Amino acid sequence: MLYYALVFFVIALIAAALGFGGIAAGAASIAKILFFIFLVIFLVTLVMGLMRR
Repeated sequence: MLYYALVFFVIALIAAALGFGGIAAGAASIAKILFFIFLVIFLVTLVMGLMRR
């Protein structure tokens, strides 16, 4: 589960970099939304993974 959150976080970082950089100006808002959604999912799964151990 933590692996998937990390993969989606990296995908969101790439999408955010493309969106924030002006390459995909039309998709910047979508990239920002995905970035924050996956950041929250990553943090939740990270905390859950640490609490399991």
